[in-house]
Amino acid sequence: MDRDLSEDDSVGDLSFKAESPLAPPTELLERLSRHDYLLQSGRQQMLFPPSEAPGRPWEPLSWSSVLDCRVPVVTEELAREALLSFVNSKCCYGSAAAGALVIQELRQQTLFRYRLETFSESRLSEWTFQPFTNHLVDGPHRGTSPKLWDIKVQVPAMFQEDTRKSQVPHSSLVKDCHKCCGHGRYKCSGCHGAGTVRCPACSGAKRKARPPRRCPRCSGSGRCRCSMCSGRGSKTCSTCKGERKLVHFVQLVTMWRNSLFEFVSEPHLDCPRELLAKAKGENLFRDENSVVYPIVDFPLRDISLASRRGISQHSAALASRGRILQQRQTIELVPLTEVHYWYQGKTSVYYIYGTDHQVYAAAYPARCCCGCTIV
Repeated sequence: MDRDLSEDDSVGDLSFKAESPLAPPTELLERLSRHDYLLQSGRQQMLFPPSEAPGRPWEPLSWSSVLDCRVPVVTEELAREALLSFVNSKCCYGSAAAGALVIQELRQQTLFRYRLETFSESRLSEWTFQPFTNHLVDGPHRGTSPKLWDIKVQVPAMFQEDTRKSQVPHSSLVKDCHKCCGHGRYKCSGCHGAGTVRCPACSGAKRKARPPRRCPRCSGSGRCRCSMCSGRGSKTCSTCKGERKLVHFVQLVTMWRNSLFEFVSEPHLDCPRELLAKAKGENLFRDENSVVYPIVDFPLRDISLASRRGISQHSAALASRGRILQQRQTIELVPLTEVHYWYQGKTSVYYIYGTDHQVYAAAYPARCCCGCTIV
């Protein structure tokens, strides 16, 4: 409910220009103890995390035992079934060609996909405020504010991104609202503080031209009550909600992010790499720890190099803005089969990829329109 106007809330006192400061004035900042989280320019500030102890050292693996996992060989029957399933999922593909084409050759290849996930936490501080309702203020008089990385924050489940905000203890300060200058109200922009506006029915003429008579809308006064402020001439301040004062405090913003690095070994078959990056694979290796070490001596050297490159990139990117909480690296085996076939005097190919036998058939011969997306 709007407050009644008092003497110090007169319309003349409310003709000011509203401001939106990012931080309290300097004299308020000086009342707080200086720690690494305080904002000197009024903007958000990222905090450097404390150094963490490295994870356990790398333990050599016997890759011969890991690679014993075998993916079922794609037979001619399986290749045709996969194509028919793909064709039946497309509204404008005919299935007759899939059943009649002659499979001439199956070229199979095994790819390896390396994936590194890095779950990190970063913290920043920012000034914020809320209306002061005469509640208890946790200010500098109650003690010294802790450094941001000393504040305990509940960590979400690993590799689940989240953002949480919390108030830094002993950082609250009270001052007059910057928008209404402590009045609790500000001049209405609709009537400019007058409380009334020109009558929209007679445009202020007080009388209707046709027929000549006193305007019934304004009762001949030429003015109507302002609908924006209900005739008060001022409105309750939306910033302080009419409380006149704001409590400013330092807010801790904690962010958990999951960074991803992926690498797929070079295919010798002409299948789009973006499909192989999304293909389902057979898991060969999984390593999860607070910090993982690069893979060494993998039979395919490109995987070992990718592991070293991914870990290096994530470490460099997070060194200045957060700390690593957990890392997970995996190696998956992704099967790829190139199917050569003959149909109505022409030869062409389609591809079967992933352990779930997805199909890529860009040159499928029996399409009645081009409205389907080929995946």
